[in-house]
Amino acid sequence: MAQSRWSDRIAGAIFLALAVWYWIEAGSYAVRFGDPAGPSFFPRLVATPMGIFALFLILRPDADPVWFRWPQILNQAGMLAVLFGYPIGIEPLGFPISTLIATMLLAKILGGTWLQALGLGVAMGFGLFFLFDAGFGLPLPAGPIFG
Repeated sequence: MAQSRWSDRIAGAIFLALAVWYWIEAGSYAVRFGDPAGPSFFPRLVATPMGIFALFLILRPDADPVWFRWPQILNQAGMLAVLFGYPIGIEPLGFPISTLIATMLLAKILGGTWLQALGLGVAMGFGLFFLFDAGFGLPLPAGPIFG
């Protein structure tokens, strides 16, 4: 077994452990209101593909993984900044605007044009807000503009 494949397998094992933990913890959530899917639905929805991808990393690791390239590491740092900043912005800005901004920045980091990123941000921010609020009956913070 090639020594370079261990990095993927270690990452896969960590992600698999997280996926199992998500699944187990989701079962302990108590229902406080009339959520038709139940509170464990979304964490288990995340845990399932996460576990599948983790197994893929363990069973089929990259033969020659490349670590730490400067242009890409800046994009990864930007993505982490967006993902950490997104939940912080939900309360003061509201779900639609914070999701619009986060989606737009992530789309731009992944190589989209500003127009594509804006279109995706508007669709995700307002589409998900109306889906959860009107479709599922799960209230989300609308923020100062729409609240």
